[in-house]
Amino acid sequence: MQEDDGNYQNARYEDLRPVSREYIHKTRLRVMNGLIPTGRFMLDAGSGPVQYEEYKTYSAGYQKRICLDISIQALREARTRIGDHGLFVVGDLANLPFKKDSFDGAVSMHAIHHLALPEHPRAYAEVHRVLAPGRTAAIVNGWSDPLISRMAEPFIGLLRKVTGRDAKKKKEWLSEDAPAGTFVEKMSPAWLKREIGSKMTIELKPWRGLSTRILRNFVRPFGGRAFLKFVFWLEGIFPKFFAENGQYPLIVVKK
Repeated sequence: MQEDDGNYQNARYEDLRPVSREYIHKTRLRVMNGLIPTGRFMLDAGSGPVQYEEYKTYSAGYQKRICLDISIQALREARTRIGDHGLFVVGDLANLPFKKDSFDGAVSMHAIHHLALPEHPRAYAEVHRVLAPGRTAAIVNGWSDPLISRMAEPFIGLLRKVTGRDAKKKKEWLSEDAPAGTFVEKMSPAWLKREIGSKMTIELKPWRGLSTRILRNFVRPFGGRAFLKFVFWLEGIFPKFFAENGQYPLIVVKK
């Protein structure tokens, strides 16, 4: 749902400050590292409103982007943003209404983790089923308890205490990356490798190592851009570490 400030509701759980803008922009474009850039049809599984400009680039080399979402309102918003380039289907991520081998590419941005964990394997299996042989899907979701976030928590607590923000209820702090009232169930790298990687070919790449919570607490206007440039560089130098220990991996499904 679009709000009065022009942003979509989920944007409240993104760091949209100018200091973080370049880092956020570059991480969104990393989805192209998991896609074959050209083809006929690209599936956007759980498309929402296609709310960010970078999201449009994923299907730029495809004839049509097929947006699937359970929300009619989200699909109406997506239509206003991508127009005739899109086709819009109301449907369930875990039961895709498409034939086998229908798509030359697929993306799914922060969507599968809105399903209960036992349904995740079905969603991955469905994306794999509708991919054409030799093609790839790029899926972004969050880890449940990544190392980098665990390491940051004591320092976040100290910062809040020093600045007087520790009076906020803990559940409010922890909701910064998960909208209140929104169901989210995330996974661990071990779970993904066991439950998904044993059934299809996947590759883990870094998408964004720092959570919104870390960005908002540690990245300040003075020196913040330089710090995030360094973090982005580190993510490229140590991709395996950041893919498995950062907040958001890019999960590349290959068929």
